[in-house]
Amino acid sequence: MKIYGLNKTTLLDYPGRVAATIFLGGCNFRCPFCQNSSLVLNPSSQPELSVTEVLSFLKKRQGILEGVCVTGGEPTLSPDLPEFLAEIRALGYPVKLDTNGTRPDLLKELAGEGLIQMAAVDIKACPDNYPSLCGLLHPDLDAIKETVDFLINGTLDYEFRTTVVKELHSEQDFVAIGKWLSGAKAYYLQAYRDSEEVLQPGFSSFSYKELEHFRQILMQTIPLVELRGID
Repeated sequence: MKIYGLNKTTLLDYPGRVAATIFLGGCNFRCPFCQNSSLVLNPSSQPELSVTEVLSFLKKRQGILEGVCVTGGEPTLSPDLPEFLAEIRALGYPVKLDTNGTRPDLLKELAGEGLIQMAAVDIKACPDNYPSLCGLLHPDLDAIKETVDFLINGTLDYEFRTTVVKELHSEQDFVAIGKWLSGAKAYYLQAYRDSEEVLQPGFSSFSYKELEHFRQILMQTIPLVELRGID
């Protein structure tokens, strides 16, 4: 298990909990607006933390932290993920997993074994627009749709979210996403923020008014739709 970052305290990454966030490296997508490009393109260039070091920290924070978020990159690509999550769970922490949804079988396995208590799935765009947003000509949409169906129809706590990029998304994306995710319990629109760490810097965000318009479209089929990252 290769760990490339640890945010020791966050109020944002695990809704309703004071949590720590663990960053794993590598990804099977190349989203041009990705905020963690170093973890995607060249994780080995980042300082590495040992599993022992991270677990020791979590043990010391028992009774203070209320959960652990595991993110990336794409954490489901790490072959030792189930064993690592089992060690975190043995310390009594609920676990939230951030994923792009491309490995539904593993997600189901982790949920079935009680190794995760929540999943956050990044919905890049409507299915027709996925290639432009994930950086692949032929993304495995069937796998992503299987993940979505599993969460909507299952018992695992979850949220769907989309980072909204002015140059890459349109109103039609959210009309189609609303139909696709119809009945989902929670969906969040996240305002894009440009930085040097972005895979392809230079994009921009929609205005609050524009994002609110997309939210109203989505609320026709999804009961809870909220905006994040708006100043």
